[in-house]
Amino acid sequence: MLYEIKSKKTIDQVCQDLEKAVVEHKFGVLTVHNLKETMKKKGVEFDNECRIFEVCNPHQAKRVLEKNMDFSVALPCRISVFIEGESVKLATFKPTAMIAQFNTPELQSVATEVEEILIKIMNQASR
Repeated sequence: MLYEIKSKKTIDQVCQDLEKAVVEHKFGVLTVHNLKETMKKKGVEFDNECRIFEVCNPHQAKRVLEKNMDFSVALPCRISVFIEGESVKLATFKPTAMIAQFNTPELQSVATEVEEILIKIMNQASR
């Protein structure tokens, strides 16, 4: 269900490299949620670093949404970058696993294509 990878880089470096990789693969970063900062603004102390990138390729999103608007609950794709123990990790839900939940087998090829690109983006950012 999840694709996860570790990096030896700092979280800040991974995040910078992730933004570059997203653009190189013709996706866009819609927003980045910094959970530590957001929780602090809400009066909640949260010590762990976690940044969630919402990324999208609008052409792929359009293909999916034209077939089944229920997918709107799963879009945009998210890549989480966080510290776990001594490691920086990147994680995302596999689109191929999510597509199975929506009973739309004709979109399997789109999910596979998007998943392959997300994995490339994450691998590139982690190295």
